[in-house]
Amino acid sequence: MKKSNLYLLIFIVILLAFAIWVVIPLDSSRFGRQGLSLGLDLKGGSYLVYQADLTQKDPSQSDDDAMEGVLGKIERRINAYGVTEPLIQRQGADRILVQLPGVKDVDDAKKAIGQVAELDFREVESQQGISESGEARVNWKKATATGKDGKEKELTGKYLKPNAQVVINPQIQKPEIAFEWDEEGTILFEQITKRNLNKPLGIFLDNELISAPTVQAVIKDKGVITGLDIEGSRRLAIQLNSGSLDVPLKIIQEYNVDATLGSDSIQKSLLAGAIGAVMIIIFMISYYRLSGFLACVALIIYSLLLIAIFKLIPITLTLPGAAAFIVSLGMAVDANVLIFERMKEELRWGRTLGAALEIGFSRAWPAIRDSNVTTFIACIILAWFGQTLGAFMVTGFAVTLFIGVALSMFSAITISRVLLRLTVQVVRRPSAYGV
Repeated sequence: MKKSNLYLLIFIVILLAFAIWVVIPLDSSRFGRQGLSLGLDLKGGSYLVYQADLTQKDPSQSDDDAMEGVLGKIERRINAYGVTEPLIQRQGADRILVQLPGVKDVDDAKKAIGQVAELDFREVESQQGISESGEARVNWKKATATGKDGKEKELTGKYLKPNAQVVINPQIQKPEIAFEWDEEGTILFEQITKRNLNKPLGIFLDNELISAPTVQAVIKDKGVITGLDIEGSRRLAIQLNSGSLDVPLKIIQEYNVDATLGSDSIQKSLLAGAIGAVMIIIFMISYYRLSGFLACVALIIYSLLLIAIFKLIPITLTLPGAAAFIVSLGMAVDANVLIFERMKEELRWGRTLGAALEIGFSRAWPAIRDSNVTTFIACIILAWFGQTLGAFMVTGFAVTLFIGVALSMFSAITISRVLLRLTVQVVRRPSAYGV
């Protein structure tokens, strides 16, 4: 055996062992390995497309800067909300795609993600009697104070530090949001609480009164917000910590994917893949005999390597991605078919097994290369259209197929060749190779 073949064999064995280690989740909690990432259509969840109103942005900001700011804040909100494996992408000039796998309460998620959350404080301007419920009818005005630059400023949530958290008041056993002001907010809040001692101070979220605690002492840098339930408090804390969105958002597309549908899709995909793999193995072994059997071994190695790549990158597997995976299996075998047919021709012309093998690979390579390059071009175009038009299923198909075809070239040219080089040294009958 040549040293080059031996080194390649060792390299393939190491790759195979590593792929098996990645694919089979033995004691995954100990090693930090996770299962294959499933897309929204397989796992179930919520699909949202937001459109930003860029006419409401700060004039000093460019459209790109405003959108990047919104994108980052949405991402921080979703991460704080606790969604696993979310997908947040910008689409076009003013749209943002959000996929939330596993999220069932889409309405609650929409509030946490897309609400502008403009928090402001207001003072009592006047009272107009008592309402039917027995509460005082109050006219509120914006709470303002003099900043350190000597200018009059409104007290809003933009002066809050990003460390708001939900705490339970031990006396009344109700949730509160503990917050802290930055330097400018501290100066403003101290003045406002000083002149409103023993008076209510209204806390408004998006122009809606959520709490009106009575000021009992002059407060500087810290305070609490009351009047919300535990979920509302948690959501507001997330919004305050991520900051207000730079521009308003509106939902232009949304739908839910049932997890039951995803489970059914997985089962059918696995069944289709199993049937396709069995048919490929039967055809290859019956028609190409020993070389077909080696191609099937290479195909198994290829499958393990591809799944390992999906888990390591990681690639989020969608239903079209599963279809692309199955298609790539056929394309991986297709390269072997071209090689084996060239080998059979060379053997019929009287060449030795070794010579037929090398000539078969070298002459089949241009056809394999060109066909795969055209597939790469198609995948790139599909991925670009999918990103531009928001068709995440098209993008999933294109990315999965691109990786699968790229790996199939390595499988056909390297793995299959090494296995055949080793085999022809032992089995020298041309009939064993389908001739």
